[in-house]
Amino acid sequence: MFAPALLAAMGVGSPLGNLLVAIVALLVIVLVGRFLLSVAWKLLLVAGVVVAALYVLSILGLS
Repeated sequence: MFAPALLAAMGVGSPLGNLLVAIVALLVIVLVGRFLLSVAWKLLLVAGVVVAALYVLSILGLS
């Protein structure tokens, strides 16, 4: 309801305003991506260690 008037008052309809919105959107995407990738990296590391341990145990005949 107030969003179009607010965006127009901030100058978002101008090319520089659109560029600013695009840069902020990319910044948010990169920050969220970095967080998700750090979590994924840790999960893959834990999974790799668990699978390697199970593999060694299967070779030794302990499982």
